[in-house]
Amino acid sequence: MAVAADDKARDDKARKDKAFLGHPVGLGWLAASEFWERFSYYGMQALLVLYLSKWLLLPGHIEHVWGIGPFKSMIEWIYGANTTETLAIAITAFYASWVYGTPILGGLLADRLIGRTRTVTLGASLMAAGQFFMMTDATFLIAISCLLFGVGCFKGNIASQVGDLYSHEDQRRADGFQIYFLGIQIAVIIAPFICSSLGEKVDWRLGFGAAGVAMVFGLITYLSGRKNYPPEPIRQVAGHAERPKLTTRDWQTIAVLVVLLPVLALSVVGNQQIFAAYLIWTEKFYDMNVLGWNMPIGMMLSVDAVVSTILMAGVIAFWRWYGRHWREPDEITKMAIGTAISALAPLTLAAISAGGHKVSLAWAIPFHVINDLGFANVLPVGLALYSRAAPKGLGGFMIAIYYLHLLIGNSVTGRIGALLDKVPTPEFWVIHVGAMAISAVLLVLAKLFFGRLLAPAYDAPAEAAKA
Repeated sequence: MAVAADDKARDDKARKDKAFLGHPVGLGWLAASEFWERFSYYGMQALLVLYLSKWLLLPGHIEHVWGIGPFKSMIEWIYGANTTETLAIAITAFYASWVYGTPILGGLLADRLIGRTRTVTLGASLMAAGQFFMMTDATFLIAISCLLFGVGCFKGNIASQVGDLYSHEDQRRADGFQIYFLGIQIAVIIAPFICSSLGEKVDWRLGFGAAGVAMVFGLITYLSGRKNYPPEPIRQVAGHAERPKLTTRDWQTIAVLVVLLPVLALSVVGNQQIFAAYLIWTEKFYDMNVLGWNMPIGMMLSVDAVVSTILMAGVIAFWRWYGRHWREPDEITKMAIGTAISALAPLTLAAISAGGHKVSLAWAIPFHVINDLGFANVLPVGLALYSRAAPKGLGGFMIAIYYLHLLIGNSVTGRIGALLDKVPTPEFWVIHVGAMAISAVLLVLAKLFFGRLLAPAYDAPAEAAKA
């Protein structure tokens, strides 16, 4: 069959392409594009909860926001937020949730209608517009809408293109996604430093403007490298899309991956709280004075990113070393290990909170080290799992499905965040520990019951591939 021959030729070419750190050259362009997109996203994210609690939601400003009344009522009803701080946490969690819901629409748009390259281009354009709308109080909800739909078009589809650089049997896939995530981590280091310094110290509008300029750079970078991207997965035959028929195993795999979503959602609540309640908590419990300089609060995301980047590189090196001596664990095993490790991180915040006074910023390091060491084995590895396990022709859709765990996880994070002023602070962080511990146990059980079904094709029994 011609399509099968084309796929084989593409896979053979991908295995031979090692121009970028032993990986296909397209990985470099896609990682650079994602760098700028994440710079834009995290630059804005470093400012959002602080901008809301210190500016937009205060009297004299909130009245100017178009449509804020119904939106505020909805957020209060969903999250139970009833103070300026908890409302700011809830709105931040709402935004952080739905940036992982809209990729469903973006995946369908790309897979069924206009293809991934055009969809990613549309998404980058919407995101740039959204950041510039953030510079005016009145257009806040327009800005959030543009950003949500822009990320929906951009995020899942560019990750799918990374996955399509490799054949299903190419063992470089997980390593490639971790390299891809390193680019993201570098962006998170730089973006809060620049955007928080401009936004908190000079003017909020300058911080959001810097995020908008970064997104324009991302669009230019993406379009510059488009000749190196994998071909679109939809092939037209007599005016109709030709797709392989889903087998019984395909349907079983899809079902397991969907059932895993709430489990993965619990695994991320500690990490995702860093972008919301943690920043407000930071102002109360960390001494932000560093050698006479009062560090912007949003720059804590840069601190986290520095630690995370070092540990991500260390984790990649560790698994490469481990793989040369023993058989590497599969993705779900790595995720269970990572979740168990990161579940310990909020305990450090509970201990600090119990003291009831501000402590040196050095006390933040144990929290970020433990959290990021575990998380390096969760999000990128999960992305590799869903990309590999996705039936052919549904890559963009299944990546979008994977991101739903972050929608659920951020919703849970928002609900927990609304408890910040309702329960003792040490208990607030212990709630996160419990949620993540439950996730680790459930991932172990998933490995025991569904490990063979989710195993790579080269490990799966031959009969499992039958229809």
